[in-house]
Amino acid sequence: MILTRGAGITGAVLCAVLGAVVAGWIVRDVRAVGEPLELLRFWAGYSDARPDALPATSQGDPVLLAVYVLTFFAALRSPVAASSLVAAGVVTLVLRLPGLWTISAPWRDGQYTDELRTRALIGAFVTLAAALALIITGGAGRRQPVGPHEPRPTRPGRGAAVVAFLVLGASGAVLIAWEIRQFVTLPAVFYPDWFTGGGAVRSGLTDPPPGWSSVAVAVLCLVVAFTALFHAVHARPFGVIAAGFVLVSGGLGIARAVHHHMLEDFGGPEAEYQLLVLSSFFLAFAGAAGLLALSRNGVEDDDGQGQGYGYPQTGGHGHPPAPTPGYGYPPGRSGPPPPSSPPPGW
Repeated sequence: MILTRGAGITGAVLCAVLGAVVAGWIVRDVRAVGEPLELLRFWAGYSDARPDALPATSQGDPVLLAVYVLTFFAALRSPVAASSLVAAGVVTLVLRLPGLWTISAPWRDGQYTDELRTRALIGAFVTLAAALALIITGGAGRRQPVGPHEPRPTRPGRGAAVVAFLVLGASGAVLIAWEIRQFVTLPAVFYPDWFTGGGAVRSGLTDPPPGWSSVAVAVLCLVVAFTALFHAVHARPFGVIAAGFVLVSGGLGIARAVHHHMLEDFGGPEAEYQLLVLSSFFLAFAGAAGLLALSRNGVEDDDGQGQGYGYPQTGGHGHPPAPTPGYGYPPGRSGPPPPSSPPPGW
């Protein structure tokens, strides 16, 4: 299935709306904190970051902005446009949903002005509505390819599927392991704030709580790793998004380790800090490997229309060809066509 022209234009407009919302908040933060470098330090999680005003965004916002830009162009001309719209919509819905209860929560009092919180709440409703519209557009706007020369959706190739399974599956396991560690070590009164939002943790006005975001990315990685084994068409767009989040998380983790001089005396800190640094390097590597593997052109999907997908090839004027003898039917006798071979890479 590919996307109709009308659905592609609709999806591109929705992506432009979502991208404008995220870009607007980033521009606001750049102006509020005083200088862009200080905003980057805040996104990276530096303990000594001192912006002039508390930013409303976090490290996930530049990733979402890149997702909307890429999905905008994919909606107009990519053979995986339908899956890309659904992927962008699902990820947006999951990551922006907590804003419905965190933006107007009482513990936000004093962090941001009432006017800013009202704008953020309106933006959250617009974002969630656009995300739902993306999912509906990607699901309902599909059609069968017409003609042999029209591009068809592409599945991840065998090598890309193996790479995605290994690196994204391991990334999801690493993120889940650290969340289990947080659950074991954090005080009981702290952990609910870590996952659902609260005054005990620092998070941007428009972003989900850290625990929510981490678990969401981990689940996304594990789902992509599983579906990549079956060469699912949607594994490519979902995998690129997951790899982007993993790459940024690992890269900023390395930046924190360098900034706080954790690499200069790597053997000195406790084992937990060593594992934290190693996890950051692994996530950065896994994200880069996943992006390189899944962003390449995949294997074209016949989409149930060509030989090998259970449909006999047509003869002249659209009629099926005569049965082939040698499959239990003597020459001159009628019978079903030969059994089809499985799809490539299955």
